[in-house]
Amino acid sequence: MTSTQRWPEGWTLLHLLLVVYFSQAEELVCRQRGDYECNYLKLSSSSVNFRGFQFAQAMIFAIEEINNNTDLLPGISLGHKIYDNCDSITRSVKVALTLANGNEVVSAPTEAPCTRPCVNVLNLISFSLAVISFSYALAVCACLSDKTKYPSFLRTIPSAHYRSIAVAQLVKHFGWTWVGAIRSNNDYGNNGMATFTESAQQLGICLEYSVSFFRTDSSAKIKMTIDIIKASTSKVIVAFLSALDMDVLIDVLSYHNVTGYQWVGSEGWIFDSQSAEKNKHHILDGAIGLSIPKAHVSGMTEFILDVKPLNSSSNELFTEFWETLFNCKFKQSNSSAENQRECTEHEDLTGVQNSFTDMSYMPLFNNVYKGVYAVAHALHIILGCNKTCDYKVQLDPLMVSCTFNTS
Repeated sequence: MTSTQRWPEGWTLLHLLLVVYFSQAEELVCRQRGDYECNYLKLSSSSVNFRGFQFAQAMIFAIEEINNNTDLLPGISLGHKIYDNCDSITRSVKVALTLANGNEVVSAPTEAPCTRPCVNVLNLISFSLAVISFSYALAVCACLSDKTKYPSFLRTIPSAHYRSIAVAQLVKHFGWTWVGAIRSNNDYGNNGMATFTESAQQLGICLEYSVSFFRTDSSAKIKMTIDIIKASTSKVIVAFLSALDMDVLIDVLSYHNVTGYQWVGSEGWIFDSQSAEKNKHHILDGAIGLSIPKAHVSGMTEFILDVKPLNSSSNELFTEFWETLFNCKFKQSNSSAENQRECTEHEDLTGVQNSFTDMSYMPLFNNVYKGVYAVAHALHIILGCNKTCDYKVQLDPLMVSCTFNTS
């Protein structure tokens, strides 16, 4: 669910893990090794991911709206199960296997051969698990358009191919022919920069340097990147970075007082309000770039901001969520913060300004909304819905994918 997942790498790793796992024993027994944590509010072990919560709320909003529509899927209610990959490919693999297995648990005493999971995993290898993505960092790689490799992959955002070409044309428009380039060291950054480099060469734009960066790099590695920028003669920097990578880079650039550059950004960070707020030393003043078209979905903002259901939630993350949202602390809370007012559970969002109340990501929320509706319309066609739907149709992920592509 997080905005930085690297799908192509994830799928490659998935192949490797499956081959190794299923070659280790002649007969495997079906056992689910623990319950999967459905904590979709967490970004890491120490922080609450308000953005992730917003995306989840956008999906739930669309599902509830569809279920209240008696014409689209009459007699059918859509459901949802939300998992948190914690920005980890390994956890993403676990999620995929959990979904493929139907989250079923076979009791240990039966020692039943693991045939069903094996079949489902084989299906997973052939990518029959439908995946719909909405975000630039999740799904922009043009490689995912190859239906021979990813027949069930779908997206509600254009691929990076056209975006990268447009960035090159933007640079050319301003007459900048000698530029530096920096990218996130993942599929989002690497594939985007590869297409940009090719287009730039065709337009007569020369790259003085092209370096990769990732927020978990060592301080020495990051310092090398900064040194390259400072030693360069080009004053224009094209950055294909995720918002999280840019946030880290802003801090380092500020520390080393790297100013006076014209930044050209991809949509990964150029329209992110949090990146703008971190830019206290005006490193990015005058930055330009491409963004996702503005969007408005009636009722979605109010739905996302409605925290009253959480007030009575039994979710173990409620306490941390509420404390972070309202900057307060419950009695006997594990929070180590001091000098905070006590939470009353009657707090009001009026006047609260943070990433949870920030609706600048509405274009991406709209992409989530469109993705859910695309599935609903595909089901409407497959099930032959009119006044009722044909419940006897055996659904297959590829059926949904093909219908999604043509409707």
